[in-house]
Amino acid sequence: MSDRRELSSTLASICARHGNEASALLPILHETQHLYGYVSRQAEAEIAANLNLSRAEVNGVVSFYTDFRTEPPARHVVKVCRAEACQASGGRAVWEAAVAGAARSGGAVEVEAVYCLGNCACGPSAMSEDRVLGRVDSARVSALIDEFGREDHA
Repeated sequence: MSDRRELSSTLASICARHGNEASALLPILHETQHLYGYVSRQAEAEIAANLNLSRAEVNGVVSFYTDFRTEPPARHVVKVCRAEACQASGGRAVWEAAVAGAARSGGAVEVEAVYCLGNCACGPSAMSEDRVLGRVDSARVSALIDEFGREDHA
């Protein structure tokens, strides 16, 4: 994350826009993650101070919801649906290919399991760069991940 003063100032501004209300914790955390890519321990502490909550209360919310990250993400994140409809149409092979591709990427790509992208009729589904992809197979997800790896090593 950025330097401590800048982080403190930015998070104070975000919290103030939400009225410094504890009831706005989720939107504040989402905004923080959108801005920085993750919610650091330092960000949790700053948010807690601004909302008059304990750091444990903020961390409890961050650790409960799987959408929140506590570490910076890889440069590219590929989300693969692991829900029943996608699994029934070949999702397991897509998942395995994605994991293998991420391992080959040298840290450029991270694969994340999600449990429904709202694209069940076109499963298996994946998401990359905020774009939902339908009818994904092992070859397609491998090619996508390999392309990201080549971009980062070019």
